[in-house]
Amino acid sequence: MNETYDILILGGGPGGISAALTAHARGRKALIVSNEAGTSALWKAHRIDNYPGLVGMSGAQMLTAMTGDLKKLEIPVVTGRVTGVMAMGKSFMVSVGQDVYMASALILATGSAQPKAYPGEAELLGRGVSYCATCDGMLYRGKNVAVIGLSADAAEEADFLRGIGCKVEFFDKNRAKRYEIRGETSVTALAADGAEYPVDGVFILRDTVAAGVLLPGMTMEDNHIAVDRSMRTSVPGVFAAGDCTGRPYQIAKAVGEGNIAALSADAYIKENQS
Repeated sequence: MNETYDILILGGGPGGISAALTAHARGRKALIVSNEAGTSALWKAHRIDNYPGLVGMSGAQMLTAMTGDLKKLEIPVVTGRVTGVMAMGKSFMVSVGQDVYMASALILATGSAQPKAYPGEAELLGRGVSYCATCDGMLYRGKNVAVIGLSADAAEEADFLRGIGCKVEFFDKNRAKRYEIRGETSVTALAADGAEYPVDGVFILRDTVAAGVLLPGMTMEDNHIAVDRSMRTSVPGVFAAGDCTGRPYQIAKAVGEGNIAALSADAYIKENQS
C-alpha cells in the first residue's frame, strides 16, 4: 500500500482526533495511525469530571464518542505501529508495518509514554536494529537475533522469526531492565542487565517507537517533544500535540493543542505549495 495524504497524524487519542477534525474542516486529506484504543491510558480511566459536555463519562465512553465523529466524517484510521519515518524533501514517507504512506505534514500525538532509546539504538537503526519482525525478518534468516518484547504482539513476532529460521533470544518485560545494543558498523551483541548475547540483529517491539529515533535531530525536553506556541517541532513540517509535549496531561490541553497543530500544518502546506 502506498497512499498519499496531506496530513498524517500519529496517535488516535483526543489530541490526534482533534487534529484530524480540524484538518478535515480545512479541506485536508488526513489519516490517523494509532494503536488499539484499549491500550490507551484514557480508555482505562474510570470517570472523567473535567471535560466540558462529557462530565461523568468513563475514558472508554469518551474515546468511543470522539472516534464516532471520525466515522461520521469518514476520516480514515489505520491500526498499527509506525516503524519508520523518512523526510523526502517536501513530504514524509511513513512505514506502518509493511505498508507505506506519504504525507505533506506530520502531527505527533503519541501520548505521554515517550520511551527513551536504548544506548546504541539510534546509531544502529537500519544496521541491525529493527522495529518490525515481519518487515525485516528475512534479512536475518539463519542468524542469531534478539527480540525485546514490550508490545502485545511481541511473542507472536518472535514466533514468526523462529518460523523463518532465525535463532531467537526473547526478552519479555520481566527478563531484563537495562539494555545496550553493541556494534560499530552493525549490531554484534545485545547487553541485557550486563550479560552480553552475540546477535546479528535486535528487534525492539514497543507499542510506540521513541519519537527521537523516528525523527533524528528532533529536539526533546525532559523526554517530551519540544514545541513552540504553534505546536511546531524542530523538524520542518512536523508538529506535535497532547501529552507528548509535556504536562499537564489533560484532555482539554490535548484537544486544544491538536487543533492548533492542524491549523499550523495547514498553513505549512500552503506555504510549501506556493
